[in-house]
Amino acid sequence: MFNLFYPLVRFILFRMDAEKTHDLTLKWLARIEKSVFRRLLVQPMVYDPVEVFGIKFPNRLGLAAGLDKNGSCIDAFAALGFGHIEIGTVTPRPQPGNPKPRLFRLPKARGLINRFGFNNQGVDQLVENVKASKYTGVLGINIGKNFDTPVEKATDDYLICLEKVYSYASYVTVNISSPNTANLRQLQFGAALEELLTAINHKQAELTLRYNRRIPILIKIAPDLSEQEVEQLAMTFTKLKVDGVIATNTTFSRKGVEGLEHAEEQGGLSGLPVLEQSNHVLERLNKLTNAQFPIIGVGGICDASGALDKMQAGASLVQIYSGFIYQGPKLISDISKILKEQG
Repeated sequence: MFNLFYPLVRFILFRMDAEKTHDLTLKWLARIEKSVFRRLLVQPMVYDPVEVFGIKFPNRLGLAAGLDKNGSCIDAFAALGFGHIEIGTVTPRPQPGNPKPRLFRLPKARGLINRFGFNNQGVDQLVENVKASKYTGVLGINIGKNFDTPVEKATDDYLICLEKVYSYASYVTVNISSPNTANLRQLQFGAALEELLTAINHKQAELTLRYNRRIPILIKIAPDLSEQEVEQLAMTFTKLKVDGVIATNTTFSRKGVEGLEHAEEQGGLSGLPVLEQSNHVLERLNKLTNAQFPIIGVGGICDASGALDKMQAGASLVQIYSGFIYQGPKLISDISKILKEQG
């Protein structure tokens, strides 16, 4: 039923500051989900079961990380029919993120620019929110490092978060590709990447024994990669036998938004303008690794056609964020139905 009102709701909300709108929406979603008006949120799940990473997903569409950083609205998003929900990015300690303003709309391009900088309430609060949730579906938890942790010691932060969220997650995503934390993307390359992934693999093995349950660990990569860098990632991921990859995060590029208001703001660009670049990285990585591991495709999906493009490029699952902001809950059912029809 919320679909009927969304165009009006969006019109009103888009007249407000972008981040205030984001925060207000999350607060109201959480309140509505716990009230007698919950039925306004609910739309039927499109069942299209698929097994990926050894996990049974009810359909192929998920909510990307970044929208619900602290896991405060898990039940509300679950009511909308997502096949999986990814929360975070979360860091070991709470942090405010970068100075405001830090979120900007580019409606003519169906894009967003953000420079949040991993603003979140810390991993302990996220875990408490997960424990309070009634959600029993597939939950991904996206982890990162604190802004003041030197990149040389980033592994420590990832291991702290991994240990704390492990028993509550269906899968864990290691975010090494946000453009809004200084030097973070250095972790995507060379010895730094191998050292990080080796340490994570060891911790994963330890936690598997402790909990008698192996949780897949995925790596989220950037779209701003050269051909050589994609090849290097493919070699490292294959060598270290990663469980899977999420391709991609937001971009530094401003291709397709030149001249638009806010286009020159610093931060990562998401939404439709990143679709082609994101798909290229996804497709190259899939081909270079001979599809040895599953890839979740995210970046630029604003309609069912965009989701199909991701699947054709080699994605096993897809996620949305910016497209959901612009199109509303109807996009969830539209995409899920098309993916089911296309098999």
